Amino acid sequence: MIFHSWDDFNKDFCKMITNIIILSVLICISLSFWIVSLTASTYYGTLRPISPWRWLFSILIPLIISSRGFKKKSLDHGGAIGGLIVGFILTVANYSFFTAMLMFFITSSKLTKWRGEVKKQIDSEYKEGGQRTWVQVFCNGGVPAELALLYMIENGPGEIPIDFSKQYTASWMCLSLLGALACCAGDTWASEIGTVVSHEPRLITTWRKVPVGTNGGVTLVGLISSLLGGTLVGVAYFISQLIFVNDLDISAPQWPIIVFGGFAGLLGSIIDSYLGATMQYSGFDTRTGMVVNHQTEDVKHISGKPILDNNAVNLFSSVVIALLLPGAAWGFWPRG
Repeated sequence: MIFHSWDDFNKDFCKMITNIIILSVLICISLSFWIVSLTASTYYGTLRPISPWRWLFSILIPLIISSRGFKKKSLDHGGAIGGLIVGFILTVANYSFFTAMLMFFITSSKLTKWRGEVKKQIDSEYKEGGQRTWVQVFCNGGVPAELALLYMIENGPGEIPIDFSKQYTASWMCLSLLGALACCAGDTWASEIGTVVSHEPRLITTWRKVPVGTNGGVTLVGLISSLLGGTLVGVAYFISQLIFVNDLDISAPQWPIIVFGGFAGLLGSIIDSYLGATMQYSGFDTRTGMVVNHQTEDVKHISGKPILDNNAVNLFSSVVIALLLPGAAWGFWPRG
């Protein structure tokens, strides 16, 4: 027992030292970026310098969230590092990006764990706690991170109201990013709620009944859930706009963010289901009684072809929504 306790102490001590080193390195990198930004701003006289508090906030908050996600088994090691990178980029670019991402991460993590015992009997690839890997993190957060980088290159870091008449490019990028996050949230809500609440999904391409867990299977509950998931991401973005943007009184109304967030969640879930039904293999394993994504002698084909996996489907869906949502919003957004 004494040696066991000493080993545990050594492990805890090593983890603590490792966390301190990682935090120190990240803070140094963060401050070095700030110094470069300040130097460039002084030299060119056009760029807005980023305050050290913004850099510090952008590294500390994602670090805390990623650490908690790892401890609660929402993320594995790679997923935590990937989440930290994506979180840093989104947070330093725009606090509204951060709140939308945070809403997606928190709700999707909670829903993935919800009724986990039931999901284990349905999904052969279900992990304890719904742990997300770095691949899943970047397939869901890669598009928003890229858009956030483009946003900073074009407009600099900071919060800007969505207004096509005054901030056309920035509004386009903001809505693309919102659409990508709302799409991922909508798909997650539809999958995590629809699989355990509804028991008779229908394949979106043929509308025939399929087993629960089939890629491309949709239910009314799932579609409503996708709408709610996207709407909640839009609400988070909208509230942060009210808090952090100063000139909303002379800008276009921001409430359509909520509407288009819900629209992106619903449409993203539909596109994801269509891709899953056509380009993702689903088969029924007669030995285990589960729906699987691979072909064997004991698996009976249900739908789709083995072209894409679930991560690729999520990535394609978010890209499509990121491209479509700004154009749809431009035609209906109120002008300031």
